[in-house]
Order: sequence, then structure tokens, then C-alpha cells
Amino acid sequence: MRNNSLWNEMRQTLLRNNSIVLQLIAINVAVFLLISIARLIFWLSGNGLDTYYFKDFLGVPSDLSTLLHQPWTLVTHMFTHGEIFHILFNMLLLYWFGTILTEFMGVRKILPVYILGGLAGAILFIISYQFFPVFNAVVPEARAWGASASAMAIMVAAATLVPDYVIFLIFLGPVKIKWIALVTVVIDLISIPSSNAGGHIAHLGGALFGVFFVKQMQQGRDLSVGVNWLFDKVVSLFENRQPLKVSHRNRKRPLKSTAKKSSTPSARQEKLDSILDKIALSGYESLSKEEKEFLFLVSKEES
Repeated sequence: MRNNSLWNEMRQTLLRNNSIVLQLIAINVAVFLLISIARLIFWLSGNGLDTYYFKDFLGVPSDLSTLLHQPWTLVTHMFTHGEIFHILFNMLLLYWFGTILTEFMGVRKILPVYILGGLAGAILFIISYQFFPVFNAVVPEARAWGASASAMAIMVAAATLVPDYVIFLIFLGPVKIKWIALVTVVIDLISIPSSNAGGHIAHLGGALFGVFFVKQMQQGRDLSVGVNWLFDKVVSLFENRQPLKVSHRNRKRPLKSTAKKSSTPSARQEKLDSILDKIALSGYESLSKEEKEFLFLVSKEES
């Protein structure tokens, strides 16, 4: 019973606005801290462990034969960082623009854009290193890692969906997000000849997917369905089904009143599930005043 209650609490937390953004940030920070602590331990022991050791295991390679032996890197690369400013910049982008995208598209779009944007960045990175002769010499060792492509996908998706949305920047004041996205994309484009060519190419792959995702949504094609279906299947594996409880009734007690008591929590749970599903599809602001009050009362009772 306790496990079932805990699962319901986790489910409600997961479906609250912005929680997916915060959980993605938490995963990235946790991986970064684990890598940093491992490096510290090896350094103190006298066996210096370079950041690139982890990059060789978690970063996505441009070499196809290496990728076939390390397919997990297509996912792990988008949660892995080696430098503090790298993760800081990516998490700021993810938080700011993930919050905006959640507000206008609902919480169920964030994870798909993050995952598919990261994959788009990795694919463009691999294709570019296979196609352009300038990269021939570095294909065997070139790898990409970081959440930049995923963060770019979310930023550009938000800018494509609500281009005139205004945020306030220090020293600049109010700025429409379409200009922020455009300047960021241009900087990545002209920075490709730098030492981090693969990273900038991956960023552009994420940005292209952000535009593509929103345009497909506006035409009635939801690219998030597959990722959400897979995510729900994985989550369901960890869901504890409530065991069948056998109890002895007191025959002298009226059965009618017992049925009435048991139906009330069921109807209440159905209403709660309906509200959570509505939040997942359309965001918190789509709720009516009555639904918001009901959700508030439930959260107070379970806290």
C-alpha cells in the first residue's frame, strides 16, 4: 500500500509543470558530479584519470565501426559533460527555454524534444565527419558529448513556436527569443572552423530538429508520441501493482455502506488522473479554477 502511495506521489510530481526540465537538469548534474568525483579519486591516488577517458566511453564517436560497438553512446552523450562552464551554459538554456516550451506545449513534449534533438545533433555530427574531407584525419578519435544539441533543440523549438515571447537579459533588457535563437545559431555556424567543429555541427543538428518538431506539430503530426510511449513502457516496468487483498467481512455490517465507501476514493482517483492527463497534454494553465482547487487540496492532503 505504501509503495502504491509512493508511486502516485512520484507520478503527480512528474506531471507538474516544469518537473521534467528540472529532472533532466538533475540527471545531467548527477552524471557530471560522478565523473568529477571519479577524476578526483584517481588523481589523489596518483593515477590521473583524464576527462577524455569518460568521453571515450560515453561520448558518441564519429567513426561508424566504433559506434556499432558502443551504441549506448547515442543516448549517454547527451547527459555527459566534462567542464563546469559547458554544463552551466547548457543547463541555463534548458531551464529558461524548457520552461517556456512547457508553458505553451505541455510537459509531455520536453523529453521527446530533448532526446530527439540530441539524436539529431549526433546524426549530423556523424554524417558531417564521414562526408567532409577536412575531417578525414580525425574520424577515428573524434567524439561529441554534452547536452548542447538537446538544449538547442528546446531553445529553437520555443523560438519557433512563440518567436515574439520576451525575456529579460542582464545589460540588454527585454529581448524576443527569436533573436536569441538566431544569434546562437549564427555563432555556431561561423564557429565550425574552430577546434570544436563537431560540437558546433551537433548544435546545428539540434536546432534544425527544434524547427522541424514544431512545424510538424503545427501540421498535426506529433513526433513526441513514440518517445512518450517508450518512456511510459519503461516506467511501467517499475510500477508496483497493488496485490489483491483478502479480508474477512463482518456479515452483520451492511454491504451497501461498504460499497459506498470504496467507490468514493475510486471516483476521486479517476478525477485526479483525468486532471493529470490534462496537464500532460495542455499544461497547467488549461485547468479550470475548480480543477486547480481540487489539485491543490489533494496535494495538501498528501503532503
